[in-house]
Amino acid sequence: MKRFAVILGLLLIATTLGCITQSQTSTESTVKEEQKLVIYSYDSFEYLASEVIPKFEEKYGVKVELQLIGDAGEVLNRLILEKDNPRADLVIGIDNSLLAKAIEAGILEPYKPENINLVPENLIFDPTFHLTPYDYGYIAINYREDMVQNPPKSLEDLTKPEWKGKLVIEDPRTSSPGAAFLLWTIAVYGDDGYLYYWEKLKENDVHIVKGWTEAWTAFMNGEFPLVLSYATSPAATVYYDNITYVKAIAFEEGNYMQIEGAGIVKGAKNKELAKKFIEFMLTEDFQSAIPTNQWMYPVNPNVELPEVFKYALQPEEIKPVTLDPEYVKENFERWIKEWTALMVEGKSPEEIISSRG
Repeated sequence: MKRFAVILGLLLIATTLGCITQSQTSTESTVKEEQKLVIYSYDSFEYLASEVIPKFEEKYGVKVELQLIGDAGEVLNRLILEKDNPRADLVIGIDNSLLAKAIEAGILEPYKPENINLVPENLIFDPTFHLTPYDYGYIAINYREDMVQNPPKSLEDLTKPEWKGKLVIEDPRTSSPGAAFLLWTIAVYGDDGYLYYWEKLKENDVHIVKGWTEAWTAFMNGEFPLVLSYATSPAATVYYDNITYVKAIAFEEGNYMQIEGAGIVKGAKNKELAKKFIEFMLTEDFQSAIPTNQWMYPVNPNVELPEVFKYALQPEEIKPVTLDPEYVKENFERWIKEWTALMVEGKSPEEIISSRG
């Protein structure tokens, strides 16, 4: 009987220990699972991510799951669709043009990073800190030095006869730089004036293609001496192809500025880890990888630009042109419809303006 009691006691102890071990294992598994940071971003972030994410994972002993979703607009739309059941913790790549839409959609949670003092005040495009800036850049007309002696110096110059049929740009309905160029013209010429400007571009045989790759390929093939691209494109051309005849122009009216930000998704499961990543993004470990991966300028001024950036426009050479994000949100769809009516349907600026409600 004593022997039976001893055996029974041992069984109870073993069972209890097993339960404790199983509970500990379950807890450890849950903790481990909770240490996975899910990030949404646009496709081209892949190159920068491959360099910086391993550093973050090693520093904090965590796993990062990166999901790439088309362009920044598609990323934002995905977050809006998942608003009631968010899957991401952090979003990277929402820019100043999409800021107001993102805030209004209620998919971001404000967070002011502890090391935000690393960023110059003029680059903090969201004072509510729904988004924290991590890089910035400018769109610019690029030209081929082997084909052009005296490049245009302003938006107005592009409408002159000497550039008739010589400029290729991207469609604002399907392209990020194309949309930025449309906003650039609105910022310079105003809500009515931009239509008259585009009418002059149309009369000057501007060539419009679907996206940047198509435009850049035609430009590099010598089909057009001018292309809508970025202030840093000449540096990238040297870096990848050792071609030095591509130049970018700082226009007299200024160049349209894009600032990209990162934000915590509202309802994020790993909010604290998302905060750490945002702060990591402002450090030199992350910022130093931006120039030759994103071909943008880092927001941390302590980061020295690589040697190849001497072929790009320098930030101090460029006068920034921007539009209020709220103004863009309220009017962007109308501008696209009006642009289509003018450039595709052949309506006049007067007809378009008079048809406004």
